[in-house]
Amino acid sequence: MIPKKLSCVLIAALAVSACHNASTGGAGTPPQGDILIADLDTSIAPGQDFFEYANGGWIKRNPIPADESSWGIGKLVNEELYTRKRAINEAASKKENRSAIEQQVANFWLTGMDSNGAEQKGIAPLQAGLKDIYAAQDRAALMTVAAKLHRMGVGVLFDEGVSQDAKNSNEMSYSLSQGGLGLPNRDYYFNQDARTLKIREAYPGYVSQILMLLGEKDSLKAKQRAQAILALETKLAGASRKLEALRDPWKNYHKMSMEALQHLAPAIDWPATITHIGLPKLDSVVVGQPEFYKALSQVVQSESIPILQDYFAFHFASSFAPYLSQAFVEAQWNFYARTLHGAKQMRPRWKRVLDAQESAIGEEVGQLFVKEYFPEKAKQRYTDMVEGIRNAFRARIEKLDWMSDSTKQKALHKLAVMKKKVGYPDHWKDFSKMQIGTSSYAENLMHAHEWWNDYQIAKLGKPVDRSEWDMTPQTYNAYYNPSNNEIVLPAGIFTVPGYRDEQLDDALVYGYAAASTIGHEITHGFDDEGRQFDADGNLKNWWSPADSAQFARRASVLVKQFNNMVVLDSLHLNGQAELGENLADLGGVLLGVDAFQQTEAYKSGKKISGLSPMQRFFLGYALGWLYQIRPEQLAAQVLTDVHAPAKYRVNGPFPNVPAFYQAFNVKPGDKMYLPDSARVHLW
Repeated sequence: MIPKKLSCVLIAALAVSACHNASTGGAGTPPQGDILIADLDTSIAPGQDFFEYANGGWIKRNPIPADESSWGIGKLVNEELYTRKRAINEAASKKENRSAIEQQVANFWLTGMDSNGAEQKGIAPLQAGLKDIYAAQDRAALMTVAAKLHRMGVGVLFDEGVSQDAKNSNEMSYSLSQGGLGLPNRDYYFNQDARTLKIREAYPGYVSQILMLLGEKDSLKAKQRAQAILALETKLAGASRKLEALRDPWKNYHKMSMEALQHLAPAIDWPATITHIGLPKLDSVVVGQPEFYKALSQVVQSESIPILQDYFAFHFASSFAPYLSQAFVEAQWNFYARTLHGAKQMRPRWKRVLDAQESAIGEEVGQLFVKEYFPEKAKQRYTDMVEGIRNAFRARIEKLDWMSDSTKQKALHKLAVMKKKVGYPDHWKDFSKMQIGTSSYAENLMHAHEWWNDYQIAKLGKPVDRSEWDMTPQTYNAYYNPSNNEIVLPAGIFTVPGYRDEQLDDALVYGYAAASTIGHEITHGFDDEGRQFDADGNLKNWWSPADSAQFARRASVLVKQFNNMVVLDSLHLNGQAELGENLADLGGVLLGVDAFQQTEAYKSGKKISGLSPMQRFFLGYALGWLYQIRPEQLAAQVLTDVHAPAKYRVNGPFPNVPAFYQAFNVKPGDKMYLPDSARVHLW
């Protein structure tokens, strides 16, 4: 979906997901071709490199396709989801008497697949916006244009949006944060390693290519204009915080009056700007990074009008390039997919259309999806599993010897009232006023962005809707929302590709779903960031100073472990930036083990395919991270993502889990062995 700001902690686009028609299953017997056995590489001992032991067989047999920058189980699941969504779209398109939802789905699909129409229209969908940009001859007029671009989802100069107030979860607030960059984050403008330099040197070429597609005939002038845009963005990047600095919710929350904002960034008429974005008159805003807005004001004041116009025009065209003629599509893909992420071949148009549709009207597709692919019995299986994980966490908190009774009781209360959303929403959004027509693919996306902008803004001044979902049912992902103190588990997160749910034994499922998704998301409520929100979802210090110090000391062990991991050449992981996700991974495994040990499948000790229940549990968890990645994408992920690469989401937490040593007889001398004194002892 397109909302500008989600008040949630998301897991990576790899964890566990939906595929074959799911229904209730218990300790079933896997079909012929046990996936856990088929994927093994037994030439590698589990205590040396468990990820390669568990997944190496599959990785050797399945090279990354040319049109992908990575490949693994998440992609396989999404392949099935693509097939299902395509069938839904084609059925709606062929149907004569369509419902209102089916009509919008069909309109979006037909315009998206009309490549000839996109070629004939050329840059026509951009003309009105470009006219406004180059007609603006002073800074006030340019800020009006910037606001209109924000309405269409083009985040020039800064980022903004409506979300629950971090310190008062019963209210919605308007937030301003750093943004306005064409490269993924600030580090791409300053890092001096060869990979980043290559990307930074290629970026002006892409910018100049877009400017020429917009009408610039002189290639030298296009290059000069592109360099000016890079210089402007470099100024914004210089005032932007690093990835790890953005994870401190206290340091990124500065509520101020409109008068204070105007004083902070005086070159911008903020009341006028937010009015043009569509907001009502505001008394206050939450500014994430005040120093960025001070610098932004200087940039708006000092940059020439033509450079600002070019900067706006480039970002406008680049944002909608995937929905225009093939020249725009290829230019955007060549830089962002090939150069930045190492993709070798463009994905087929139908998949790209489905991705765009997912962000625009995905919940409408979801209504059709769940009727077909996620029955009530499947929902009940995973709902029950949430409670098993909750019980396991409760028992661990009660036994902690480092946490005071006062903090412990508050933690137990937060856990007890944490809400769960499984499968799909109880209430669906109404998209009837979104203009999805049959004339222009790009214009449909513009209308979708405008609808989402207005939808989010309409929440201001109204009671918070805690029943709302920020993901669609068919999404291969999940999240914890600290402001709602809730975990959200879409239907698309629970299925192993090629298997029906009832074919999956409990050991596999507890590793694959209970640990890597359910336990992961619940632990997010108590990670280094989530723990700073109370049971009601407010940013509030409910820990004693001594308990906070203990938490930080114990969590720092995990930071050091990941800082020491080298993933590519001399590129190390960023343990501090990844701390929340790494804590959630470790917590998920520990809770998954505890919950699984309460099941009959574990207690029976029955082996399947020669594997004990606990061995299947750990292999099931590793199956959820079956993944390989191109070096370019890997480097980009380390610089921009708070999630460790897939291999380290297996090999990272396991050495801290006692049951792992017992299940695979891991001993001193093995690469994955850690003495007890070097392990993380938190939960």
